[in-house]
Amino acid sequence: MKHRVYVVGIGPGSLQGMTLQAREILDGCDCIVGYDTYINLIRHYFPGKEFVTTGMTKEVERCRMVRDRALQGQTVAIVSSGDAGIYGMAGIMHEVAAGEDIDIEVIPGVTAASAGAALLGAPLVADTCLISLSDLLTPWEKIANRLDCAAAGDFVICLYNPASKKRADYLEKACDIILRHQPADTPAGIVRNIGREGQEVTVLTLGELRKMHLDMFCTVFIGNSQTKNIGGKLVTPRGYHL
Repeated sequence: MKHRVYVVGIGPGSLQGMTLQAREILDGCDCIVGYDTYINLIRHYFPGKEFVTTGMTKEVERCRMVRDRALQGQTVAIVSSGDAGIYGMAGIMHEVAAGEDIDIEVIPGVTAASAGAALLGAPLVADTCLISLSDLLTPWEKIANRLDCAAAGDFVICLYNPASKKRADYLEKACDIILRHQPADTPAGIVRNIGREGQEVTVLTLGELRKMHLDMFCTVFIGNSQTKNIGGKLVTPRGYHL
């Protein structure tokens, strides 16, 4: 009999932002594994479950624990905030379990780009790029090239992990790259703590965004040449004739 591992996207962190499928899967699991911050968001929704947590940068260790528990016969899930397949645990879980008698089922969730876009209006209606500014696993040179190409291609750009204590100037550097191709008055937006306590939504311009000091709980949206500020909401036209 094949063993099974679930990789579950829990959305922004509230029960309302979690899909019914994700809730049903977690309800049926013996053990739920995840980064301690994300487990703390959902622990009280699933009383009686065994929870196993690790800190940041322990992703491989986390997946090995999940693999080993599954091989021992447990029904086990590993969780990611947002969608597990977008900057989440789905990829590394497949890599760690490669060659084992394990079926991996990925349960999609609401990612920060779509959740944040809904709060801002409709910025992602046209072609969009998701780019993480974290250089923990990707060299800054490659990130910078992706930003340059996305801006040159007139994509709406959504930035994940825009800043941290070690990367305090990365958002400014990213904006400078995008400003090579887009004017400073390009509409932009910031959403902090999406779907959680302390949620904040800010609409501004690319030029103003360059000077902002953000953290890892923020998601940034930068419009393309067509994006408008309509009554305080960011809207990127799809191209319909009105």
